[in-house]
Amino acid sequence: MSEKTENNAPPSSLENAVESPRTDSQEFEEDHGGITSPRGSMSTFTWVTIIAAILSTAFLFAIDNTITAVIQPAIIHTFNDPSKLSWISVSFLLAAVGTNLLWGRLYGNFESKWLYILTIVIFEVGSAICAASPSMNALIVGRAICGVGGIGMYLGVLSLLSALTSIAERPIYLAMCGVIWGLGTVLGPFIGGAFADSSATWRWGFYINLCVGALFSPVYLFLLPRLDPHPGKSFMSRLKEIDWLGALLLFGTLTTLLMGIAFGGVQYPWGSGSTIALFVVAGVVFIGLAIQQTYALGTTQDRRLFPLEFLKSKEMVILFIQIACSGTVTFVPIYFIPLFYELAQGDSALQAGLRLLPFILLLVTMNMVNGFGMGRFGYYMPWFTGGSVLVVIASALLYTIDENTSNSAIYGYTSLLGIGCGACSQAAYSIAQALVAPDIVHLAIGFISCGQIGGAGIGVAISNAVFLNTAQNSISKILPNVDLAIIQEIISGIQNEYYDSLSATDKAAIVTAMVSSFDNVFVLAITGGAVALLLSLFMNRGKLNLSSVPTAM
Repeated sequence: MSEKTENNAPPSSLENAVESPRTDSQEFEEDHGGITSPRGSMSTFTWVTIIAAILSTAFLFAIDNTITAVIQPAIIHTFNDPSKLSWISVSFLLAAVGTNLLWGRLYGNFESKWLYILTIVIFEVGSAICAASPSMNALIVGRAICGVGGIGMYLGVLSLLSALTSIAERPIYLAMCGVIWGLGTVLGPFIGGAFADSSATWRWGFYINLCVGALFSPVYLFLLPRLDPHPGKSFMSRLKEIDWLGALLLFGTLTTLLMGIAFGGVQYPWGSGSTIALFVVAGVVFIGLAIQQTYALGTTQDRRLFPLEFLKSKEMVILFIQIACSGTVTFVPIYFIPLFYELAQGDSALQAGLRLLPFILLLVTMNMVNGFGMGRFGYYMPWFTGGSVLVVIASALLYTIDENTSNSAIYGYTSLLGIGCGACSQAAYSIAQALVAPDIVHLAIGFISCGQIGGAGIGVAISNAVFLNTAQNSISKILPNVDLAIIQEIISGIQNEYYDSLSATDKAAIVTAMVSSFDNVFVLAITGGAVALLLSLFMNRGKLNLSSVPTAM
């Protein structure tokens, strides 16, 4: 590669965009019109208030990703419907990843302020439905609505921060967003557990979203500046430019795929017609999506939903897979470490959430270190390589845990995993923005976010299916004549009358069977870390000027 970075390269030249940056600050300012902040004469108080309000929505979305990790037993106890347990988390992630690219396109076509406010309203409506849900079905619908609005909020946060900050300060604010995301993600189980164990009940885990939204609503309405990427363009013409057919096909592909994974072996046997049909439909719809996107059917090449031009860049493809692996290895322990403590040691929801504190603190700390470190030195390949090595080692150690493993050992393993995940979990956002032209930064944000949320969603669905299938089969051998619904309640952590009537020997055997089922879950984390490590070896080893990320709007 040459010795010069072209951060404003056209989409067709993305593959050659990662090169050595210019170091002459005067030349840099001339090329980019100076480094003054786009927020203009805004007062410090107003700016801080806006940033706090914006980041609060990223925090709420991150919390909702994982808040159900430890409150599932309480929810099942309320509705007595364990067969739909997996959909509490999967519906949220499915809706998020299914609409991710669509929101990215919408932010490139519509005024950011009002689109962002719309996503907040959608998220709050979903939260209200979850909090007041009279049945499991209503809760699942509410979770799906939260996923649609939440991913729109998250992309809005990234787009607004990119639009409102200068090229010099942008990496710091994106690092702050990464810290907030990481903090919310790992605090979700802790917050959910605190509500579940209190008189407020698990429902306040969703009511709290309404309170925070109401607190900052004046900021969104009156202080947030209007940012329009296409001034003067009519509303209908903007709508017509969206690839609605592509959005429908993508959502259909992901829905049927995740339904097949979630239902297989739990609600329907793996070899049943229903399970096979779901995977077949997913494959057919995916082929239709590939054809529609390749030939831009019903749209144009520059307006199609999936930015195929990014596939021409080796670096962008690697970043997408890297952050998908990162999403998987981050979410698997967040969901299953608290569940391990609830099942193996009888912890309450709050106690199980507190067990994640070592992971939380080191993940958040490393997110910030990574953001400042990459902005200062410009090299990013070592972060991915080093972080992936630690992820593989930590996941392999977690694979070995059983009911006799000491808490200090598990804390050590999760701490190591937190360092590895934090070293590279948010880095792809800054790098991707530095690789593309200014007018498609919103597409780069959507592309990378799709990998992050998609990896988390598919990872959680697969790991949940693996755990439920393995535990269910093992316990069925111990209790051969017991109804499947009772076994599912036991796996969910509900201490029902039947379980209480069992002998101490049977209870010990059940705990051992469930704990041994965690082994297969961490195989997925090991695999994700190994893939990330392998791909990191093919990443660019040069220095990239991450302080020259172009403006998103």
